[in-house]
Amino acid sequence: MTITEKILAAHAGKKSVSAGELINAKVDLVLANDITAPIAIQEFKKTGAKQVFNKERIALIPDHFTPQKDIKAAEQCRLLKQFSVEQDISLYFEVGRMGIEHALLPEQGLVGPGDLIIGADSHTCTYGALGAFATGVGSTDAAAAMATGECWFKVPESIKFIYFGKLPKWVSGKDLILHTIGDVGVDGALYKAMEFEGEAIRALSMSGRLTMCNMAIEAGGKNGIIVPDAVTEEYVKGRVKRPFTLYASDADTPYSETREYDCSRIPLTVACPHLPSNTKPAAELSHITIDQVIVGSCTNGRLEDLREAAQILKGRKVNPNVRMIIFPATQQIYRQAMKEGLIEIFIDAEAAVSTPTCGPCLGGHMGILAKGERALATTNRNFVGRMGHPESEVYLSNPAVAAATAVLGKIGTPEELGL
Repeated sequence: MTITEKILAAHAGKKSVSAGELINAKVDLVLANDITAPIAIQEFKKTGAKQVFNKERIALIPDHFTPQKDIKAAEQCRLLKQFSVEQDISLYFEVGRMGIEHALLPEQGLVGPGDLIIGADSHTCTYGALGAFATGVGSTDAAAAMATGECWFKVPESIKFIYFGKLPKWVSGKDLILHTIGDVGVDGALYKAMEFEGEAIRALSMSGRLTMCNMAIEAGGKNGIIVPDAVTEEYVKGRVKRPFTLYASDADTPYSETREYDCSRIPLTVACPHLPSNTKPAAELSHITIDQVIVGSCTNGRLEDLREAAQILKGRKVNPNVRMIIFPATQQIYRQAMKEGLIEIFIDAEAAVSTPTCGPCLGGHMGILAKGERALATTNRNFVGRMGHPESEVYLSNPAVAAATAVLGKIGTPEELGL
């Protein structure tokens, strides 16, 4: 079996499962946010259930329209808080203690290897970086799981993606996943497990792995997953609160498809409007001027991402025609960035620094685009109107390209700044 099949089999109480099989499986954690949890709470109450299946295994994180941007957002967030109090849910994270959900849960050790995690948010697939099966579900499935501790699944087929060779300077996990989505298309892995492996993956930090698994959904994947190794074990040691199991795919497992990439030939990559699959080398886009640069989100708002941006911004100024907004993904990341002097570098460069929030990524607030404006962001989606006006444009990149672009006022690379 593949690692995905082994995790699903273990949680379904079966010796084995195979692709296409329908199963019921126990979940280790149910996640919802201020957009999806209110619907889940409403549906949970309709079931007649009085209590959630386990008050320690439900995470409610207000992060999309927080700090609350308007009355409607405030009402949504209040629902989460009230339900958390009613049910004595321990994993409710108020503004000031919260972070962007998919950065917060790994940081806090609430997800670990071998877990089965569902979240009423499509980027729940992020946790596959730890060797977990994690996938997004609808609010009604989340409600059912909140009541029963179980969810139904169709066991996905698996595609193996092998990355070999050494990454060029500044090329990161974000470039690998953008290049991959550009290769397979936005539905190239539809309802399939995307299993990432190879020497380049083993050399990637946990931050880079989280970025890759985060964007599996952008290729239509059911989940993204990386077999745990020494990097995983080092990350989860002393962090993950519950016992965990390290699974690996069997050597003779058949995959629906195998793709290989020579990472030494993958350039700094940008996804152009209006699909994550519309990728081009950053160096070919120097004629594109930019109005707004965003560094942050559940894809690239971790400390490593901020360090990379600061390395480029240090001693430089954001172009006068650009507004740059930086979103540390959690309070802990924000505090560490302050200790390391990164926040000072950002402010000296004349970038704005925000409290953790999903904010502009989904066109929520704190960085909405006007008609005709262009943004380059380290976020994960660039659909029509994603960040504001339907006639605005969003380009996606890694933090190094984003920081260089902010300085240059057009899509650019660190090399153009002599770095």
